[in-house]
Amino acid sequence: MNVIDRIEHIRDARWFSNLTTFIILAYASVLGFKTIDEVETNYAIFLQFADIFVTIYFIFEIAIKMVAEKKLINFFKSGWNVFDFTIVVITLLPLEQSGFAAIARMLRVFRVLRLFTARPELKAIIDMLIKAIPSIIDIVILMFIIFYIYAIIGNFYFQDLPSGLWKDFLVSMLTLFRVLTFEDWTDVMYEAMEVYPMAWIYFVSFVIIAAFVFFNLFVAVIIGEMQKIQEADFHEEVHEDSKKLDVLLEEIKTLRQEVQDLKKKE
Repeated sequence: MNVIDRIEHIRDARWFSNLTTFIILAYASVLGFKTIDEVETNYAIFLQFADIFVTIYFIFEIAIKMVAEKKLINFFKSGWNVFDFTIVVITLLPLEQSGFAAIARMLRVFRVLRLFTARPELKAIIDMLIKAIPSIIDIVILMFIIFYIYAIIGNFYFQDLPSGLWKDFLVSMLTLFRVLTFEDWTDVMYEAMEVYPMAWIYFVSFVIIAAFVFFNLFVAVIIGEMQKIQEADFHEEVHEDSKKLDVLLEEIKTLRQEVQDLKKKE
């Protein structure tokens, strides 16, 4: 096994992924402690050392991933690798001693996003959500239409209520969002029912359509994308097994031919 193969083995090793995950989570904890004035004052040296250590480790990790590729250009063909490389480069910018020190500290928070690429499971979930975006956009458009219709109706009937929650279209949309989050939505309904006793039909129908139906649609889309990914992985495994079987059959055929040749020589 040559050096490149060993580096590739390290890159794909589970312990390397777990080590990166641990360091990112530890660094996230350090960033949290830095928001406490007493901790930042009393442990300034330790926090600075932790920041330097994480910076060096991230450079080391990204270097391993780049060297493990047979061609460097292959590294940048992966969107996740570009994501990792961008975060590392941004956090290396010498902004600490400039007028952008606050921005530099904020950019360090983005190092926690490296957790997405450190864990293959998280990466798969993000890929699944990205693939579900077109369907989610369609659901959001449909939800906006429902919000629009209910906002117009609510403004038409409840505009004169004392709370002013329905005084115009935009405020009505915000009120409906409040109802959708179940934040004291019954107070909004009871206020409307004092003037329009049948107003409960408006609110209950909106909650059923917007909260329950659309929530289930989102879940259905995500589950559908998850099943597609699982099917794709299954077909890929079957294809790989088929290729291995073809290679094995070819080797058997070669060995059989060699045995026949030996028998003929005898």
